[in-house]
Amino acid sequence: MTETQGLPVDVDTLRAEVRDKYRAVAVEPDAEYHFHTGRRLAAKLGYDREVVDTLPDVAIESFAGVGNPFSIRALQPGERVVDVGSGAGFDSFVAAHAVTPTGAVVGIDMTAEMLIKSRGTAAQLRLTNVEFREGYAEALPIDDGWADVVISNGVINLCADKRAVFAEIRRVLRPGGVLQFADIANGHPVPPEALRDIDLWTG
Repeated sequence: MTETQGLPVDVDTLRAEVRDKYRAVAVEPDAEYHFHTGRRLAAKLGYDREVVDTLPDVAIESFAGVGNPFSIRALQPGERVVDVGSGAGFDSFVAAHAVTPTGAVVGIDMTAEMLIKSRGTAAQLRLTNVEFREGYAEALPIDDGWADVVISNGVINLCADKRAVFAEIRRVLRPGGVLQFADIANGHPVPPEALRDIDLWTG
């Protein structure tokens, strides 16, 4: 195990727990989870129905976001976008539509089953402006200053070292670039014993 000084939980243990949970969402999207998924969730979060309706079920059935990062600002044609924690690719596909073939989207995820699914769907949709890479939010496989925009949806809260995540986001954004993310935040102090409980991190 990799112990990171000053963090409340072991990074490798937390990653393993998160992988297990989202591996299940990838391979069994219709199972019961403590969170919402799929088209109903996208509608509830206010995604553009015209865009969502163009996507096949496989592109959206494993979607498990907590908000709509595109409600903050509309992406522009030609922009280069990094999707941190892209999962099965739903937000990346929405972004690819917005930036048009003149732009580019790179989704980053650490769960093999999610990457298999997102890559397969991208091939099915014949998208030439989106790709998916294996990696961690704390070590993005993206060149310095490449991105105009970084998006993320319900992922940063699952990372133990949030300072490292935001440092990586800053590194890959060009000067003046934009971070658009949706996540879960707690407005009250969390007791130390709760911070050390892995099960509370992953729900």
